[in-house]
Amino acid sequence: MDLRGLTSWLDEQGWLDATADTLQPSVKRFFETLGPGGRGVKNFLHGTWLGHPLHPVMTDIPLGAWTATLLLDAMGDRRGQSGVARAADASLVLGLAGALGSAVTGLTDWSETDARPRRIGVAHAVLNASATLLFAGSLLCRGRGSRGAGRGLAATGYLAMIAAAYLGGELVYHEQIGVDHSSGREMPEKFTPVLPLSELPEGELKRVRYKDTPLLLVRRGDRIFALAETCAHLGGPLAEGKLVGNTVVCPWHASQFELESGRVVNGPSGKIEVRTARSGK
Repeated sequence: MDLRGLTSWLDEQGWLDATADTLQPSVKRFFETLGPGGRGVKNFLHGTWLGHPLHPVMTDIPLGAWTATLLLDAMGDRRGQSGVARAADASLVLGLAGALGSAVTGLTDWSETDARPRRIGVAHAVLNASATLLFAGSLLCRGRGSRGAGRGLAATGYLAMIAAAYLGGELVYHEQIGVDHSSGREMPEKFTPVLPLSELPEGELKRVRYKDTPLLLVRRGDRIFALAETCAHLGGPLAEGKLVGNTVVCPWHASQFELESGRVVNGPSGKIEVRTARSGK
């Protein structure tokens, strides 16, 4: 099948939505069972502390390690006695460890998606899981002395991983999952009038525009805070969210941003919303 037609075919697969309907609530319930610490675990897996999603970092490990496995397999002897063959097995094991981290972080990010990205994410996960099982089977075959079968399983697993990576690219470049939805906006370089002070009540989330860029204004006493109004996660309208203390919570997936610095307090967003201006007048 031409990979360019793969996503169109996936749009017709109802089982993907049915699987997502079962799996997504289970992932969310898991974090809820962790109690107060669940939010911290989820933020770590989202990559809030890193400034961008952790998942892409983790995916590089199995991709790189398993690419090395195939190259070393081609260089090693059939009996697996050479150092090159042992290195191939070691890189395979490293890839399996990285695949676990990639799966956990990816599942966490996926739990905050919906519609088409959620459906494609299921297919992405199925292909990655298949690749991982094939490489695990390859390792077992190698341990039993069947290196030929192990090489074949590794090659098949690599093809599954490439197909999964294609869908990962679809999620990033076409569906904009894991990218900063607030970037690329034109921001004022100096203080610019956007709203009469009398039209900004205390403690209210107010959307204004600087040219085509939506901004969020919040008045706290004699201070006024301004944030990019588009949530960095999936573009949610922060003006329709709610104030919690000195933070604003996105109405879509509950990303939480500090008014003072724009820092991400709680994920899934891993990006910082930058405050462009502040006035105490």
